[in-house]
Amino acid sequence: MKNTSTPIPSSYGNINKQALIQFWVFYFSSFILHHLYSKFLLAQKYLSYYINASNGKGHGVHSPFVFDFITKVLQDKNEYEHYALIEKLRQQLLRDNTILEIEDFGAGSAVMKSNRRQVKAIAASSLKPKRFAQLLYRMVQYYKPATILELGTSLGITSSYLARGNQHATVYTCEGAAAIAAVAQKNFDTLQIKNISVIQGDFAKTLQPLLQQAGKVDFAFIDGNHRKQPTLDYFTQLLQYSNPSTILIFDDIHWSADMEAAWAIIQQHPAVTLTIDLFFIGIVLLHPDFKVKQHFAIRF
Repeated sequence: MKNTSTPIPSSYGNINKQALIQFWVFYFSSFILHHLYSKFLLAQKYLSYYINASNGKGHGVHSPFVFDFITKVLQDKNEYEHYALIEKLRQQLLRDNTILEIEDFGAGSAVMKSNRRQVKAIAASSLKPKRFAQLLYRMVQYYKPATILELGTSLGITSSYLARGNQHATVYTCEGAAAIAAVAQKNFDTLQIKNISVIQGDFAKTLQPLLQQAGKVDFAFIDGNHRKQPTLDYFTQLLQYSNPSTILIFDDIHWSADMEAAWAIIQQHPAVTLTIDLFFIGIVLLHPDFKVKQHFAIRF
């Protein structure tokens, strides 16, 4: 098999080929659904991140938590048995010609439009790449959160990784579109996953009652409404049900000025003691034992 991690010489220094491929897959799949930074500006931002971020091996990282995260989770190269089963399902979804009637939720609880999409198109544009979905699996496996919340089920691939990471956890996953939620539930049944509850409906109506029902959140992956104010609203709501060990993960923190503004505000919140920027996702820690607020950008 060809090694895709060969460094590519450039004016920026040696750039990892796999990282560049990952960037362009992210860019083109996202661009068709959302207004992003211009192609040139987003490329500049990714290259700046890649050049300036701490290396992904842990060298020179002085935070014990971050060093442990890098060496035990980020760099864990094991091929866990659940990976193959979930990725086999992803490949099936990428070939699925079934047409779904989809409601797109915009601001507040208003339904802005309805359209028809093939499952394979949703799978190609909306599913988290396996590199990051499997990182979430490893995080759940390592930190063992008991109550997990996901905003943005899509077809259930990431949800499945979260649930399989700790089969003793309770996973709540929220999806706006009824047809997509139904496909996700079918996928959970196919994988024989029993520890996921699907909550269908507009997040503005479903999130608060769900949080009250759950009582606490140990781990949350926010991949829903990629706009500044909704993201900040989710963060504020989640804080009320968090504890010192809670881990919050925000998707697509650099894909627009709106999301970068939300990320910056989250980083500076008094409750936040440590953040890790992996460019495509941002990780937030609240532990009071981290006495000095720290922000890390780690190459991944």
